Amino acid sequence: MIASLPRPTWLRAGTVAYCIAFFAFLFLPLLVVAIFAFNDAPYPAPPWHGFTLDWFFGSGGGRVGLFSDKPLLASLWTSVVVAAWVTLLSVVVGTTNAFLIERSRFPGKQALSLLMLAPLVIPGVILGISILAFASRLAQFADDAWGLELDFLRPGLPLVVIGQFSYIVSIASLIITARLKRFDLTLEDAAYNLGATRVAVFMTITLPSLKPALIGAAAISFLMSFENFNTTLMLVGSDSPLTVMMYGRMREGATPVLNAVSLFLMVASAALALTLMRKPAERPN
Repeated sequence: MIASLPRPTWLRAGTVAYCIAFFAFLFLPLLVVAIFAFNDAPYPAPPWHGFTLDWFFGSGGGRVGLFSDKPLLASLWTSVVVAAWVTLLSVVVGTTNAFLIERSRFPGKQALSLLMLAPLVIPGVILGISILAFASRLAQFADDAWGLELDFLRPGLPLVVIGQFSYIVSIASLIITARLKRFDLTLEDAAYNLGATRVAVFMTITLPSLKPALIGAAAISFLMSFENFNTTLMLVGSDSPLTVMMYGRMREGATPVLNAVSLFLMVASAALALTLMRKPAERPN
C-alpha cells in the first residue's frame, strides 16, 4: 500500500490497537516492578499497602534496603568489574577481527567469518557448560603433568569473563565491521601520499571514523555482560555477580528490594542510553 494514500478506518484502528498492545507488553511489566519497589509490604506484588522508601534506604526493622545491603552492593560491583573486563576485551579483539575480515585477503576468510558468529547461535547454558568442562580438564591436565595450579581456569570471575567474552566479542566484531565497511579508503591513501605514517593515519583518520562504532560496541558489550545469567551461572565461583545473587534471593523468597534493584538498573540503563544518544555540541568556527 502506498503510504500517501488514505487508509480505511479498520486498518488505522488495527494499527493503533497493535501499537498499544505491543508497547503494553514491553513496558507494563517494567512499570509494575517500578511501582512495587515503593510498596510498604514484605512481598514484591499486589496489593498496594502504601508508599515507602525502605527498600532503597532501609537499614533495620527487618527491612534492609538496596543501599544498605552490603552483599547486594558487592555483587553489583562484581558485575561492573566483570562487565568492564568483558567490554575492554570485546572492543579490542572485535576491532582486530573487523580489520582482519575487511582489510585482509587469505584462504578460508568466509569460513572464518561464519565461525566467528557460531557462539551467537549456541544457548548460553550449553556454552557455559562447554567452557567449564574444557577449562576444568585443561587445569587438571596442567596440574597432573606439570604441577601447575591454574586457578583462573577454575570456576570464578576470570572464567566468567572468558565465558561472556566468547560470544559478546562476536557482537562487537559485527558492529565495528559494519562501520569499517563504510569507511572511505581514499582518505587513508591521501594521508599516505602526504607522508603520514601508519600509526599517524590510524590515530588521526581511521580511529576517529570508527569512534561511534567503538562506543556503541562498548555500550552493548557492557550491558550484555552485566545482564548475563545463563553462562555466568555455569562458571561463577564464590563471588556472585548481581544476576546470580538476585536468582538466589528469588529462590529464598523475594522481597521488594529486588524490585528496587530492578528499578535502579532500569534508570541507570536509560541514563546510559540517553548519554550515548545525546548529540555533541557543535564546535564554534
